Amino acid sequence: MTTAKDIMHPGAHWITKSDTLQHAAQLMRQLNVGALPVGDETHDERLCGIITDRDIVVKCVAEGRDPAGCKASDVVEGTPRWIEADADIEDVLHEMESHRIRRLPVIENKRMVGMISEADLARHLPDNQLAEFAGHIYSPAPVKQ
Repeated sequence: MTTAKDIMHPGAHWITKSDTLQHAAQLMRQLNVGALPVGDETHDERLCGIITDRDIVVKCVAEGRDPAGCKASDVVEGTPRWIEADADIEDVLHEMESHRIRRLPVIENKRMVGMISEADLARHLPDNQLAEFAGHIYSPAPVKQ
């Protein structure tokens, strides 16, 4: 059985809710990543969400705000999703598809040990399974009535 830990990118560089978006962008550049987990500094790295390079651009820069003055807490929204390290790849796909997310933190013993991204899936999934995943993620969201 292929598990989340088998396909994840190991390591976890966090920022806190009080870190600036400028710091987040600099760290993303340094690590060559497009997203960082955001932790709550008062609760020993409790995952609060994920901030992406797109979040910084759309929710800060495009609104004319200064990334040096905006905090991660200003743009992080929603309920963070994650997966246990020993979860089967099918569970990983279900979590990402059902919530239409492109990055998924991997947790082991209540600590983040890595992240699964679309690139990780592309390296480990057969083409047909990857195409099905992309169809779920990139198809237009259903209209709620």
